[in-house]
Amino acid sequence: MAHDEVVERYSGLARAALTGKVVVDCEAEEFDQGCFGTAGYDDTTGVPEGALRAGLGCGDPVAVAELHEGEIVLDLGSGGGIDVLLSARRVGPYGKAYGLDASPDMLELARANAARAGATNVEFLHGTIEAVPLPGHCVDAVISNCVINLSDDKPAVLAEAFRVLRPGGRFGVSDVVTDGPVDPIRRAAAEQRVGCVAGSLTVEEYRALLRQAGFVGIVITFTADHGDGVRSAIVQAHKPAIGPGLEIRPMREADASQVLSIYQAGLDTGQASFETVAPSWEGFTAGRVPHLRYVAVDTETDEVVGWVAASAVSARPVYAGVIEHSVYVHPGCQAHGIGRALLIAFIAASEDAGIWTIQSGIFPENTASLTLHQALGFRVVGMRERVGRHYGAWRDVLLMERRSTVVGA
Repeated sequence: MAHDEVVERYSGLARAALTGKVVVDCEAEEFDQGCFGTAGYDDTTGVPEGALRAGLGCGDPVAVAELHEGEIVLDLGSGGGIDVLLSARRVGPYGKAYGLDASPDMLELARANAARAGATNVEFLHGTIEAVPLPGHCVDAVISNCVINLSDDKPAVLAEAFRVLRPGGRFGVSDVVTDGPVDPIRRAAAEQRVGCVAGSLTVEEYRALLRQAGFVGIVITFTADHGDGVRSAIVQAHKPAIGPGLEIRPMREADASQVLSIYQAGLDTGQASFETVAPSWEGFTAGRVPHLRYVAVDTETDEVVGWVAASAVSARPVYAGVIEHSVYVHPGCQAHGIGRALLIAFIAASEDAGIWTIQSGIFPENTASLTLHQALGFRVVGMRERVGRHYGAWRDVLLMERRSTVVGA
């Protein structure tokens, strides 16, 4: 297994570092060119020499994680502890930095480096990045330095990062990625040269897995070119923000009954749609884009309190970036900002997916929905007068749309 190979490899490097050696986990020419190690850090003041000697990363995730005083940060695959120590300095005495590593030898090295640095707001945990030994919603930022590419279950890693983050929390990692399709033999050789035992993700694969986990606002920035399509990169994203005790995550099949119940409650108001009866789950899922469906849930009970989803407006290629959306909130949970949080997350996710226009039809009498949409950049582009009968009365529909300033600008 790649996991066992990785642990053994880095345990050996840790033992070497404990004896005072400078360790290198990629071929010498890569390290000498400044692609790995401590060359990517702007400021390592106060970091013990032992941590610098064991620096095996491919960037400086601490610099892009936007850490603030008092925050809690988790470093996935913390190695000799350099990023944990730098994070601990940024979050200050009222914050905390966790380091997680599967190698007992690396943990010994990291704890020794923390002791030399006099860092008291750090804690190093033994475990795997695919099963983080921390409760959900407990950290403000997740960082990692050239480690996720080593995992043989990358979807699990990203799902765990999403789980432990608080709503609004940030994901900022340095990693090795592949820039598009590459000859598999050349790609394998390049990955071996830079130490990717389990193989790197392509940029699009990375984006897709982050979206699948629930992340939005995804940005991938190349930082170094290792040849044959293999690059170092900074990967940034965030968990959707929402009020205390709640979380926005991708919609699941297990949410079906609650989603449809909220849908029916909205239809029963007479202001949500011309429809009067919610569809079956099969009908609901068949008509909606799979990767643009989210729910807001209570973090204690996982009860669904709202949802947002999208439908394609046409199968014609020219409309590939145009969707129509719906957002519904449980009648007992309205006026708490849930609809706004869902719509903000949905807009970010749609732009991540390459959507340039979001459309919606809203009854003029539904002033709360109109106000919400206008506040988030939607504009009225027209009215369909007396377009249909609803409970025996002819109704108008306002056509609203939001054109992205990011996609197709």
